[in-house]
Amino acid sequence: MSSQDRPTSTFKSKIKSRLPCTLVVSIIGFIAFLIRIRPSNSVFLSNGFVRFGGNDPWYHMRTLNFLLENYPSRVFYNPMTNYPYGSYIHFGPLFDQMMAITSLLLGMGSPDQNLITTVGAYFPAVLGALTVIPVYYIGKYLGGHKTGILAAILIAFAPGQFLHRSVIGFTDHHVSETLFSTFFMMFFMLALISAKEKGLRFEHVITKNLDALKEPLIYSIMAGVMYSAYQLSWPGASLFLLITLVYAVIQYVLDNFRGESSDYLGIVGTVTFLVSSILILPFVHPEMGFSMYYYSWFHVVTALGALGIFEVLSFIEREFKKRNLKAYYLPLVIFGAFIFGLIAAKITVPSLYSLIINAPHSIFGIQTGGPSTIREVTSIFYPEGGFSFSRVYEYFTAPAFFASIAGMILLTANIVRKPRPEELLALVWGFLIFMAIYGQNRFAYYYSVNVAVMGAYLAGRFLELVKWGRLEESFGTNVKSLKDFPGFFKSVKIEQVFAVLVIFVVLVFPEYSSSMAQTTGTGGPNGPWIETCLWLQSNTPDPGMDYNAIYEAPEDGETFDYPETAYGVMSWWDYGHWIETIGHRMPNANPFQAGIGGRRGSIEDENQPGASTFFTAQSEEEATEVLEAVDPDPDKSGARYVISDIEMAALYDGKFLAMATWTLDSEGYYAQYQIEGNSQILPTMRYYNSMESRLHFLDGNGLKQYRLVHESWAGQSNEVAYKKIYNLFYGGNVSEEDSGYVKIFEYVKGANITGTAAPNETVKINTTILTNQGRTFEYSQSTTSDSEGRYKFTVPYSSEGPTSGETRFDTAPTGPYVVSYGNTTKEVRVNEEAVLNGEEVKV
Repeated sequence: MSSQDRPTSTFKSKIKSRLPCTLVVSIIGFIAFLIRIRPSNSVFLSNGFVRFGGNDPWYHMRTLNFLLENYPSRVFYNPMTNYPYGSYIHFGPLFDQMMAITSLLLGMGSPDQNLITTVGAYFPAVLGALTVIPVYYIGKYLGGHKTGILAAILIAFAPGQFLHRSVIGFTDHHVSETLFSTFFMMFFMLALISAKEKGLRFEHVITKNLDALKEPLIYSIMAGVMYSAYQLSWPGASLFLLITLVYAVIQYVLDNFRGESSDYLGIVGTVTFLVSSILILPFVHPEMGFSMYYYSWFHVVTALGALGIFEVLSFIEREFKKRNLKAYYLPLVIFGAFIFGLIAAKITVPSLYSLIINAPHSIFGIQTGGPSTIREVTSIFYPEGGFSFSRVYEYFTAPAFFASIAGMILLTANIVRKPRPEELLALVWGFLIFMAIYGQNRFAYYYSVNVAVMGAYLAGRFLELVKWGRLEESFGTNVKSLKDFPGFFKSVKIEQVFAVLVIFVVLVFPEYSSSMAQTTGTGGPNGPWIETCLWLQSNTPDPGMDYNAIYEAPEDGETFDYPETAYGVMSWWDYGHWIETIGHRMPNANPFQAGIGGRRGSIEDENQPGASTFFTAQSEEEATEVLEAVDPDPDKSGARYVISDIEMAALYDGKFLAMATWTLDSEGYYAQYQIEGNSQILPTMRYYNSMESRLHFLDGNGLKQYRLVHESWAGQSNEVAYKKIYNLFYGGNVSEEDSGYVKIFEYVKGANITGTAAPNETVKINTTILTNQGRTFEYSQSTTSDSEGRYKFTVPYSSEGPTSGETRFDTAPTGPYVVSYGNTTKEVRVNEEAVLNGEEVKV
């Protein structure tokens, strides 16, 4: 064989040796994809509706359609939500751009809506399956091919948050966060391994030694690209910057104690964050100042700051060696430099200093007050105010979770014995994400990667006990074709087969079983909510906004200039994106936690107007004051429609207490009572007096300016139980039946019915309301005439039906109002104009 043939032969042998692992990883990735598209029937409904999961996926589809409608311009400010202020969009641009480009390519430049929704639905499943690739390589470089394959299997089958956020229809950026952050760690790890093996020094940069620089620089550049991709998927990517810097400080100290150069680390870190700072710069919005929530100077400055930290640490480390200083002084010097940097930031850029100081608590701290009601930001170990492993078992399975802890302990022992940069990086990464899930369970979709890697690392070490390495060598040496397999199987030992079975039974099967149980559906708006939002779109007045137009943000300190026809829809923030995206109407509150109102500091603070203050208001007058105060224009109210559902109304197993918690005043809505010798917790009158209860359970009976205009069909709930308690303990007379799961009310001026009776006479007015579901209830009011016999009722229902251009309500009185006093009864008809304009109707 000639010398010219050897490189080709070597290349072919490398390709051939990689084919089995490539094939296995590809199969694992395909299985991961199949798992994630199992519940496709719950996304693509039989009636043609595509139901995306959760809340934010709907908004990503909204921003995707924005983008395709105005390509390549992307929306940054959206006045169609958080009415009357609008919301700046903090979502990263990359996730939407990837879907948009895919749609444009598949649609040959003109994708239709069916193609766009199909791409959007399948996209998270594709990204979730691709995560198998970096997980495999991380596992491989920690413990060989066996560890990589096991890690790939564990992440493919991983249940819980990672599966939930990568399943078909959950079109949210969280899966791209996981994919790109894992790719970042993979390339950063490869850069460290390569730079360490080549003994990379700063002198190699000066002398342009490409042999030493080429491979580490390529990996470092790719790490920077992936960090940028991660950052452009989620503005909070500084979490992994923190992980990298914590690792770097520990690595510098260890290298110094061992008398080794850390130049390799300084070069890798410098290149990585130089690349990332350059790539993120075009997406910065300078008007946001220093904000972690939006793309701002904070993201460029922190990347450049990380670059500077690597440079400073490298300089300090080299000075230590040059001056032959004691190694144990280095941690003190680094700590001093850190304090100096904080002081400098506080003096020069106080807002940046505040962000840096508060960032650890926002990530690792347990939330209180209103934010504690947001499920994804509560602690994984304290889900309902007490310690529990329930979410741990749900998100990871118990064997996988505890295997990851054991794997980290084993890795720590290995580092103490013989430290390697990639192992220390993996350990710091795993530990800090573990701390993050202590603060917020949402980071469980990150920790699923750590569980897979650390569980595989533990299992890989277990396989080493049964001489698995010899089996791999035998396979590589003796298996050249399919006919060699029988001979290879003869060399397999019984203890090796047993070890594999143990790993699959203990680690893999529980994950597989759990993931199968968790992919029976995808969540998202249920039938009543879909029907309600579609009704809202078709039967309420056009607010006068171009739905897919890109609007300029208002000048600083000013509010958006809405047309006179614009109005808001008041509901709890959970439903804001559904109202906007399905209903094409403007919610007051949304899942960006905008428009909630209430208090943030203490009960002494002013209760700001918003959804929480409206629905917990103790009278119609108080609720109306809130609604009017939402809009800064004194001539306009904050909302024209109010939407309630049974979950908002439910006290024990619903969202009512969450609304109250945002006001920091959640006491007194329930109390303990002794009933027939048994202690029971029951709702109090404070609960039944709330605007939410008045609307949903009492159908707005007796309210002057709120009328039920549409209800969905009834759903499974405890509504009857709440009504029975109201009737039994508080003298109510409500029909004990289930009503609409979702209800739409309209806020109107109300017609003023006036008349005369005897002085100080009790006067009543009532009518029977027939809903679109065929249900009837009584609407009534009572008042006392004044000393001259005059009385007045303000009523919200029209007995004459809707008018053109206004609400096409399908819930209305079955006949005229009946006014009664003494032995007198009179019928009164009220037209829609009187109700909308507050006109007088004389009896």
